[in-house]
Amino acid sequence: MQYVRLGNSGLKVSRLCLGTMNMGTPKWKPWIFDEQQSGPIVRYALDKGVNFIDLADWYSFGVGEEVVGRILHRIGHREDFVIATKVGYAISDGVNASGHSRKHIMDSIDGSLRRIGTDYVDIYMLHYFDIHTPVEETMEALNDLVRLGKVRYLGVSTMYTWQLAKILHICEINGWSRPINMQLQLNCAYREEEREMIPFCMDQGLGVTVFSPLARGLLTNDVQSTRNQTDLFTTEMYNDVASKNIAHSVATVADRRGCSPAQIAQAWVLGKSEISSMLVGADNTNQFESALVALDTKLSEEEVYELERNYTPCDVINDYTSGKRIPRTPRPAQGQFQVA
Repeated sequence: MQYVRLGNSGLKVSRLCLGTMNMGTPKWKPWIFDEQQSGPIVRYALDKGVNFIDLADWYSFGVGEEVVGRILHRIGHREDFVIATKVGYAISDGVNASGHSRKHIMDSIDGSLRRIGTDYVDIYMLHYFDIHTPVEETMEALNDLVRLGKVRYLGVSTMYTWQLAKILHICEINGWSRPINMQLQLNCAYREEEREMIPFCMDQGLGVTVFSPLARGLLTNDVQSTRNQTDLFTTEMYNDVASKNIAHSVATVADRRGCSPAQIAQAWVLGKSEISSMLVGADNTNQFESALVALDTKLSEEEVYELERNYTPCDVINDYTSGKRIPRTPRPAQGQFQVA
């Protein structure tokens, strides 16, 4: 396993991070694994040197934290893990049960610690940018959690670059703990974060961790998988001609190499020097093994060109564009521009 410092911090994390959105209870989503099914995957990842585990209170509405927490306690020592979890989405009813208000943050960290079974989390992350709460309120609350010892480091996820800049500015002028990590979506079929967010993180000394390197399963070219058949976000995000052409290119390169499309798609992400760690949400140990092999898979210039040649710009994927995304296909002309 390869290890890197996360941004300008002293924290060292494995280049593969165990993604756990698929662990918890199938009552939440049909492709979620229960504790018995999740255990072998977690153990395999840890045996291969992974020390970075990504959680969120929203996964299985808290059950994900419970399941993974129990597994970790059975097979390892707390000090060996870098545990990250997130706050923001509602996992219960109530007018204050979501967002990044001081109240919700303080309630949520205690809930996450209780479910995971730990006194602290290594990285506490904003799951998105809450436009309804003053940034000062959010970051002061997170700074207080660091001072209380409930959180070691801060992180952020899925927002516009200007929003991250606002967060960093508020932390700087107040002397508060600043985020050390940005978690974002990046893969062959979605590269918009390469325009501003990733260069900005490099300039500001934040680590960059990547989720959805397989475009929510599209780039595995396994259209019959339970995830691809039931995850509506896959259709919303990647149901356009450009994405499908990119998936075909991934399969073509993989076929020439005699390996899986997943290995090629993951190697493309890991080949970028700006990326600190890549999340792997494996359904079995074989899938995790493909990510391990991808760590040492060097793509040629010709292969990279084939993977990237079909990419075209698209609108940013985040909470604010959910349900409003514009497919990368020509739209029909309207009004005076319609051809008779």
